[in-house]
Amino acid sequence: MSLSERISELDGFNMFDIIKSFPKQIITALNIIENNYALKSYSGINKVLILGMGGSAIGGDLLRSYLNVVPGANHLNIQINRNYDIPNHIDNHTLVIASSYSGDTEETLSGVSQASEKTKNIICVTTGGALSKYAVKHQFPIVKLPSGLQPRAALGYSFFALLGIFMKAGIINVDVKSEISETYTLLDKKSAIYSVIDDTNPAIILAKSLHNKAIVLYSASDRTDIVNLRWRGQIHENAKNLAFGSLMPEMNHNEINSFSFPEHVLNEIQILLMRDNDDHPRVKVRFEAVEQLLKSKNINTLTVSGEGNSVLARIFDLIYLGDWVSYYLAMLNNVDPTPIPLILELKKILSEK
Repeated sequence: MSLSERISELDGFNMFDIIKSFPKQIITALNIIENNYALKSYSGINKVLILGMGGSAIGGDLLRSYLNVVPGANHLNIQINRNYDIPNHIDNHTLVIASSYSGDTEETLSGVSQASEKTKNIICVTTGGALSKYAVKHQFPIVKLPSGLQPRAALGYSFFALLGIFMKAGIINVDVKSEISETYTLLDKKSAIYSVIDDTNPAIILAKSLHNKAIVLYSASDRTDIVNLRWRGQIHENAKNLAFGSLMPEMNHNEINSFSFPEHVLNEIQILLMRDNDDHPRVKVRFEAVEQLLKSKNINTLTVSGEGNSVLARIFDLIYLGDWVSYYLAMLNNVDPTPIPLILELKKILSEK
């Protein structure tokens, strides 16, 4: 069966078109923030706590990672909270952003309830659900995202809505509009490339290299750390495929020593080295040394990197490639990328306890 035939047969929820239209989420999200008159300027904020899980939390992770390397944002302490309870340090100098695409994530609802007892600086980002009702009841600003997607497919909305909030609220003192423009233009171009079903498509070529393999991703501990996490999550949920990951230089001090046993497993692994132009010089040397060591043991190794002048463009170029690769890998694995049966089964078990 050809890849086009598999897409017609397997993609019952049209994930293909959702990924293809991802660049449009950037413009939509920023317009939502621009036209949201409930949002205000927050003065005296030096801490931001983003509440979220899964696809709703990854936008916060990426924002924190991105702002860590952007001049003008180094005064902020940004924390992502993936739990029922919130940290003790929340106070009136903290902005709390509750992000739940569905609006019904129980960990996020628990966190925002606790946060409202400590600060009124709360913004809710959602499509509706219980979080929207809670925000209305307590008169917290709501950023209403377009509905109808899996949370993991709405990353453009969640990330750029958060970035827009930071810009509009005056939390960051830096103009990143040119980086946003470059990112949109680059992804729009890549959308046309990655959506063509032929043997020259880089995403299809990479997916075929990963097929029938357990995937291990290595990246630097800054800039691409969350991109690494995003790739793994998309491969898990879309392709239903094992994927693991670790960071440089930490893996050089432990994990690199493990590539000896079990021998039969090593033949089933595909290593992906995720690199960036601005990786630390010594990290670049470490990547080369790791690749040399792994190849000497006949372990499959590939390298991916993002295009673009700005950090933001390179981050999202890599993310967008990963989304398409996970989609095509789902087709090769003969599975529909949208349903998440084991996650739903787990939620059912938890609801009965």
